[in-house]
Amino acid sequence: MDANRNRVREMSIARTIEKLRKNNMEAAYLPAAQDVVPMLRSLLDEHCSIAVGGSMTLVETGALKFIRSGLYQFIDRYEPNLTDEQIHNRFIEAFSADVFLSSVNAITERGELYCVDGTSNRVSALLFGSKRVIIVAGWQKIVPCLRDAVERVKRIAGPANAIRLEKDTHCTKTGYCVVPFCDDRHLMTIPPGSCDHGICSNMVVMGRQPKKGRITVLIVGEELGY
Repeated sequence: MDANRNRVREMSIARTIEKLRKNNMEAAYLPAAQDVVPMLRSLLDEHCSIAVGGSMTLVETGALKFIRSGLYQFIDRYEPNLTDEQIHNRFIEAFSADVFLSSVNAITERGELYCVDGTSNRVSALLFGSKRVIIVAGWQKIVPCLRDAVERVKRIAGPANAIRLEKDTHCTKTGYCVVPFCDDRHLMTIPPGSCDHGICSNMVVMGRQPKKGRITVLIVGEELGY
């Protein structure tokens, strides 16, 4: 990356980390994806229980493979041949995990985390239950404000995830949401009946946290995930 553009990126990351800390979250910058696993090794206690939210970032950084190493008690939602009921039970178990590991759809420079979910097992565990939460996110997920976070989901994260999950939605055919721009009156939501098979059901903004340090955000200096 051009040195001047890189400097702009660094300033944005620094602003975001400062505001995350003011919102009672721990935050750190990791230059490369290969730095994620060593950082997780330093943050996690051996034999602790870990659950994860669905995340391409965890796959791309090697984090998912790492927590399957046998060092930890992994509540594995991806174990082969699980029934729907067993998967649901794994989601419930995540509430009592020592650590919930995930990514988010966007991070604002105001120190907010923005997530949009379908079944909402991810946002539920982010908000409550797990003793600690560790977020891993590529730097491209940083946006100036919530309006930009909403539009990032509508034009990038939402369509990419819907394609990955093979959903029959407007965004899998066009690459953008049926309502592609943020509506100040309704934020992420779309008109009833306009996307019956969509995955954007519940929208969560995480701002100042009541328990300091429960959430740790690792911002990686590479583009990762959706």
